[in-house]
Amino acid sequence: MAARTSAATKLAKRELVITRIFDAPPRLVFKALTERDQLVRWWGPQGFTTPSCKMDVRPGGAYRICMRSPEGTDHWVQGVYREIVEPERLVFTWAWEDDEGKPGHETVVAINFAARGRKTELTLHHGIFESIKARNAHEGGWTSCLDRLVEYVAKV
Repeated sequence: MAARTSAATKLAKRELVITRIFDAPPRLVFKALTERDQLVRWWGPQGFTTPSCKMDVRPGGAYRICMRSPEGTDHWVQGVYREIVEPERLVFTWAWEDDEGKPGHETVVAINFAARGRKTELTLHHGIFESIKARNAHEGGWTSCLDRLVEYVAKV
């Protein structure tokens, strides 16, 4: 039993869960994540831009997004949409690309949208990462990205 608990604890440390409240209804927050013209306006950590974004938002559809850092470095991510339940749930795979465009370690992002009166409680679950260091890097990225989403939905 101790070995099983230890393995579960190690896996849990390589998972990321973030919950945020948005001053907007679930449908609006959901669309900001699933409509290309909206996503490019806020996607990525603070200071990043999104010069390229291709999205086929349907189960089995793929996406590929380029995030450009303030220093001009491009970071490409790709994945496949697994589940789409508008405006309640969005699940997709996530893999950074290497310099040749090949995907690396694949993780899964699951986002739940719950109505809280006129607001939305968004819960993001991302994992399982290769390491705690990778999880921590994504925590910083997602936190900054969600800050930008809060600002964006407040304006729409």
